[in-house]
Amino acid sequence: MRVLLQRVTQGRVLINEIVNGSIERGFVALVGITHSDTLAHVELLARKTANLRVFEDAQGKMNLSALDIGADILVVSQFTLYADARKGRRPSFIDAALPDAASPLVDAFTAALKAEGIQRVETGVFGANMRVEIFNDGPVTILLDSDDLSSGN
Repeated sequence: MRVLLQRVTQGRVLINEIVNGSIERGFVALVGITHSDTLAHVELLARKTANLRVFEDAQGKMNLSALDIGADILVVSQFTLYADARKGRRPSFIDAALPDAASPLVDAFTAALKAEGIQRVETGVFGANMRVEIFNDGPVTILLDSDDLSSGN
């Protein structure tokens, strides 16, 4: 499982020019699921997302978490996080899980963020053609990959 976090001042998802989800200060979380992902991966990355200290404290240091500041999170499914562009000019998406496996895990990630204590979690629509507006703050962009993390993090 991969989650690309972008620290934002605001973010929103539009589908057919209609706002589906909108947040203020927090994260836009682009979520990619692969074939071997499980609920344990979902819970691990939700915990990491909620507790990652990348928001500035009073001294301007990145020392506060989404939980500390009451951040919002906008979750958007993003199968292209598993694009393989090593060969040729057209990426392969064979490592991305199929929708029937991926969609429930993206939903579980949203629920796990709420269980971690994130009060406001908005979403896109799985499989929809979405326009995502991201006002990256910093800019701060961090890639979390469940293959790189142990359950102790």
